[in-house]
Amino acid sequence: MKSLFALNPMIWKYRGRLFLGVVFIVLTNVFAVWAPSMIGEGVNALNEANRDFLVPLSEGQALADLPQRTLEVPNNLRTLASWVGLEMDSRLAPKTRADVLDTVVWIGLMQALLFLLAYLIKGVFSFLTRQTVIVMSRLVEYDLKAAIYDHYQKLDATFYKANDTGDLMNRISEDVSNVRMYLGPAIMYSLNLVVLVAMVVGVMYYIDPVLTAFALLPLPFMSAGIYFISASIHRKSDAKQQAQSAVSSFVQQHIAGIRVLKSFHRERAAAERFDVETDLYKMRVLDLVKVEAMFMPLIVLLVGLSTILTVYVGGYRVASGELELGHVFQFVFYVNLLTWPFASIGWVTSLVQKAEASMARILDFWHAEPSVQSPASGGRTDPVSDLPALSFRNVSWTYPETGIQALHDLSFEVKAGETLGITGRTGSGKSTVLQLAMRMMDPQDGEVAVDGTPLPEWDLATMRDGFGYVPQDVFLFSDTIGHNIAFGSQGLDPQGPAVKQAAQDAGVAGDIDGFDKKYRTLLGERGVNLSGGQKQRISIARALIKKPALLLLDDCLSAVDTETEDAILSAIARQEASCTVMVSHRLASLRGADRILVLDEGKLVEEGTHAELLEAGGLYATMHAQQQAEA
Repeated sequence: MKSLFALNPMIWKYRGRLFLGVVFIVLTNVFAVWAPSMIGEGVNALNEANRDFLVPLSEGQALADLPQRTLEVPNNLRTLASWVGLEMDSRLAPKTRADVLDTVVWIGLMQALLFLLAYLIKGVFSFLTRQTVIVMSRLVEYDLKAAIYDHYQKLDATFYKANDTGDLMNRISEDVSNVRMYLGPAIMYSLNLVVLVAMVVGVMYYIDPVLTAFALLPLPFMSAGIYFISASIHRKSDAKQQAQSAVSSFVQQHIAGIRVLKSFHRERAAAERFDVETDLYKMRVLDLVKVEAMFMPLIVLLVGLSTILTVYVGGYRVASGELELGHVFQFVFYVNLLTWPFASIGWVTSLVQKAEASMARILDFWHAEPSVQSPASGGRTDPVSDLPALSFRNVSWTYPETGIQALHDLSFEVKAGETLGITGRTGSGKSTVLQLAMRMMDPQDGEVAVDGTPLPEWDLATMRDGFGYVPQDVFLFSDTIGHNIAFGSQGLDPQGPAVKQAAQDAGVAGDIDGFDKKYRTLLGERGVNLSGGQKQRISIARALIKKPALLLLDDCLSAVDTETEDAILSAIARQEASCTVMVSHRLASLRGADRILVLDEGKLVEEGTHAELLEAGGLYATMHAQQQAEA
């Protein structure tokens, strides 16, 4: 349970509810243990009445001739009478045959009513137990999911490249649900078991130690069986969770890429792969279920054996005069009262093992620290100035997953108010420059600085708040167009003038006005109901509305026509962004840049204006000639 100890601070937060839950568990079991005593004392009283009155009277003896002229009143009736302020004699003396019958019926009826009353009160406290312990588990579940989600947002791009989305989703959903079952039912039933066993065994030992020893004799064997099976449950539960994560990842990827799947007519192949993944998951689940299925038969067998021993040994001791008959009935009730708590041992053990495996999976990344984070001292927190400068000094970056070197000893500077273009062949490292500029990752060598301050010395939130970024792979949320545009600026009206102006600058206002609900139009997943160009322009509007100090554009005009491109570039030029870095493979998009960098295999091979690079006759001129020929 070492992994589950990490939950202790969260449980301590709701210690008041847990304490009340323990109190209600104790009160629940007080009445659960008290109820069988009604049966025991009632049977003893009725057995005495039968032996001393009913049998002799049925044989023709007169009431006056009976040696025993009084009936004992059960202790619980006298105790209850004292609670309500009534005095009751310990023995009753019926005067007629009718009085005998009335007294017997009265004793039996009162014992039955007290038995029902005890279980009614037990039910009330059982309800309150669930309203404290189970609700506590739900609150901890909420806190745990919130903590995991917050941690997800702190982790950097390297983490998300190394982990599947489906697996991460499974950990925050299925794994957290398994942990909640430990926090709620497992803790509740474990506390209930401890309290109930202590009370029941105490009462049983008080009544008859010998019969108690025989009644509890099978229980150590039950504990041994549980001990040997629980380790197997842990291993198989972990394997089952891994298989479930694989299924979740597979489904998530294929649903996200359903259009590609259909365009290549690969539905049958995907279904076959899905069958393989789900068959593996099914096998893992069945392996776990087979082991879990051994618990209940084992427990029922041993509890049944305990009942048989109780009846046999109890009957022998009653016959020898060492025990009263009602106590045997009481013991049978107590043994059966222990049936579910001991039967729950297997279930609770399974829950704990599943929760431990799930919590271990959560802790795999919960304790992972992002490689990119604000400095411990807090870092620079003043806003990025209106006239920042971006500089790269001998920057190199190699992707750890593939070993591919994306940048090699790259140095350049974007001066205040300058627009820098970056181009090159596919895979030359253009997008990596922007990722490093936003500090999505830190270079292995060299330094990136903004406003003369190296990025590791900035507070991350402050620095990125001054950036506007348009990614190459556009992502839109399943929300209205207005909310997507206003996403990066808090407090803006999604249908307000600022949103509409940003849409106008991005050249998408006309398209939005053509929709029935305009800015209230709800987008599908990743903007599936928009064209590629519309998605790109909404993404540009999202960046422009921030009026960022540093605007980073990653090949974001590839899906728009030339006329719209010119309008967008003009709007960007009118923005107050003091530095603009524009990555593009379309050289026409860069012709208005103050300076253009040409990258090849991660190295800077050319630098200059559009005209200077054409005149130089190098890689840029070759790419320009090819694009002109294609046009």
